[in-house]
Amino acid sequence: MKIVACNSNRPLAEAVAAACGIPLTNASVRRFADMEVFVEIHENVRGEDVFVVQSTSYPANDNLLELLITLDALKRGSARRITAVIPYFGYARQDRKSGPRTPISAKLVANLITTAGADRVLTMDLHAAQIQGFFDIPVDNLFAAPLFSRDIQERYNGRELMIVSPDVGGVVRARAIAARLGVDLAIIDKRRPRAGVSEVMNVIGEVEGRHCLLVDDIVDSGGTLCNAAEALLKNGAKSAGVYVTHGVFSGGAVARIGAAPIEMMTVTDSIQATEAVRVSRNIRQLTIAPLLAEAMKRISEESSVSSLFN
Repeated sequence: MKIVACNSNRPLAEAVAAACGIPLTNASVRRFADMEVFVEIHENVRGEDVFVVQSTSYPANDNLLELLITLDALKRGSARRITAVIPYFGYARQDRKSGPRTPISAKLVANLITTAGADRVLTMDLHAAQIQGFFDIPVDNLFAAPLFSRDIQERYNGRELMIVSPDVGGVVRARAIAARLGVDLAIIDKRRPRAGVSEVMNVIGEVEGRHCLLVDDIVDSGGTLCNAAEALLKNGAKSAGVYVTHGVFSGGAVARIGAAPIEMMTVTDSIQATEAVRVSRNIRQLTIAPLLAEAMKRISEESSVSSLFN
């Protein structure tokens, strides 16, 4: 078993390797003067079970190309099996035609990863679970729910909690955590009366007097979660916290969250934190390295991965 790290989230790759008890494979992923990506594997990988750790986060296209070229290098180096470990699958929000003459980019990226040489994919909290069907190779989609549930029990023990989905589309994810914790579920119904007009937030559920925790898979600009936190407090919630798997934090998201009435936003390290995230007063990170390492060891040993979903 060998682990190759590209450049999108090297600290996570190092933590995963440490949890697996093996060093990272000696490899170079660098740029030529014109920014072409060049990859060179400095160890023999013939007949090896190789895992490539790379999130397709910002800059998404550069990181995706690094992954594809690394997969090709390993394939041409005669690796026995290559697993693309993609903690954050960046094109997952383009999983369907959103209008006439628009692409389904998640399917295109799935084809590229398969063609480049991946034999299987390990990822986490896909934005749309059906993206697993876009691949013609096995896909293991891990969930952050068990990790979040344990952290919530430790941090919020004794509080009267309520789990909240920030939109109708995230109800299944939020319900899974609510069921684990044995608490109630509320839903934010968000609507735009017309283009360019602020969202109208309606809260479905009795949140008065509760400590509310919003659960989502991605925080990008942060606007929806900030508005949802304000709506919960207006409806009598004692506090509003957030648990999100992937912290994209584009534009002024960190400043927006810092100014919002969010007690604490917890994200995983599927995407490497920027300096702004690290110094933020109300953003903290949970590591997924032990979970990824355990999944990788089980894949290498040909044992069950499904028990990690529980």
